[in-house]
Amino acid sequence: MRETVVFLPGMMADARAFGPQLADLSRDFAVMCIPPTRGERIEEIASGMLDLLPKRCALVGHGMGGMVALEIIRRAPDRVSRLALMDTSPLADTPAQAAERDPRMVRARTGRLREVLEQELPAETLAPGPYRNDILALARDMGAVLGLEIYLRQARALQRRRDQQGTLRKIAVPVLVLCGAQDRLFEVKRHAFMADLIPGATLQVIEEAGHLPALEAPEAVADALRAWLALPLMLR
Repeated sequence: MRETVVFLPGMMADARAFGPQLADLSRDFAVMCIPPTRGERIEEIASGMLDLLPKRCALVGHGMGGMVALEIIRRAPDRVSRLALMDTSPLADTPAQAAERDPRMVRARTGRLREVLEQELPAETLAPGPYRNDILALARDMGAVLGLEIYLRQARALQRRRDQQGTLRKIAVPVLVLCGAQDRLFEVKRHAFMADLIPGATLQVIEEAGHLPALEAPEAVADALRAWLALPLMLR
């Protein structure tokens, strides 16, 4: 029986962030999407998701969703049959990065959430192309719909997240590490570092994409996910 594929979107994103892949994979797999919107710590978010996940599933996490996916496999490795990490990081916020989030949270509380969302995802984090403005508009609309309280919870969770490098070394399921070549938030070298730490991981770089490859290069990402889902569950 094929595993259910569970998509975990990134910060201030909903199921639309994986819309093309949800549509493509649903022809052959059971699929679901759980945004990381409940809880003020990554551990709390992961714990809540474990109550919603199938008994065993394939996890696809982007950005913050990838960080939650790592916490899920850290605490419940038997629940994850395979793992895809997209444009994310296993590292904790540095003190400087954590401090930089505070003024953005203050601005968001004063009614400037849309401005803050633009700062969280600047245009240059996506690859140039005819649809970049449309993708940015979709990303910012997702954030606006989720709203202030979810932004504050997610920002606090990111500030407090743990380093997961030790978790990477213990993963014993098929892993795809995928990123956009032009992602300026989480660069290719960081993904190569992640893939090197995970036994048997596959690294795939999408040349025509930045931080949102699932929307910027939807067919390439769907193909990569299908190849990952076709890998045998037992690593050699």
